[in-house]
Amino acid sequence: MRCTWGTAGLAVLALASAVGCGPGPLTVAQPASASSELQGKWWTWAASEPEETNPVADDDGSACDRNQPEDVWFLAGTFGGEAERECTVPAGRPIAFPLVNYFGDGQDCIAFMDDAEGSALLDGSPVEPEVYEGESIIVQGLEGNAITGARERFTTTGCGLWVQLPALGLGQHILKIIGRSGDLSVGVEYRLTVQEPSESSEPPEFSV
Repeated sequence: MRCTWGTAGLAVLALASAVGCGPGPLTVAQPASASSELQGKWWTWAASEPEETNPVADDDGSACDRNQPEDVWFLAGTFGGEAERECTVPAGRPIAFPLVNYFGDGQDCIAFMDDAEGSALLDGSPVEPEVYEGESIIVQGLEGNAITGARERFTTTGCGLWVQLPALGLGQHILKIIGRSGDLSVGVEYRLTVQEPSESSEPPEFSV
């Protein structure tokens, strides 16, 4: 199983997103979540929605809270091109995202990573990504999703440039991201608002 996307239905899916702060490049140590688990969980999240409500295809940020897990907040890039999004993030939630990522067979991951590059700025400060060369991951999608199109669970190889950050401080943050591999380029500007969650709010239901 390989993940692809394009005008003919086949191409590389690259996704960009990031956060960070500080006077210079911010290098964040990888948290306890294993990179293979993180990648599989992110792809499962991305494969939980059809294109019209998919966070990767989102034009304005209205889908950024779709099916978010309770222990992390995922951000996404685009299927190609640029987007500007507004997104409210619950306080206390760590954030994880790829600058550019892929799943497929091991050789495809090698080729993808040879050409992959990306950058991210949060409030004007750069964030240094972790490089995941290629790891076995488990992905599960829902019927009609925008990534695999089918309800299925499979094991594949995941790779990419990734960032995991602790929870951001309350208030407004401007996040600018760029990602590229091969012929596909993406760019996203996020206007993030970190706020305390409402006491009456309940996490969205997500089952596969």
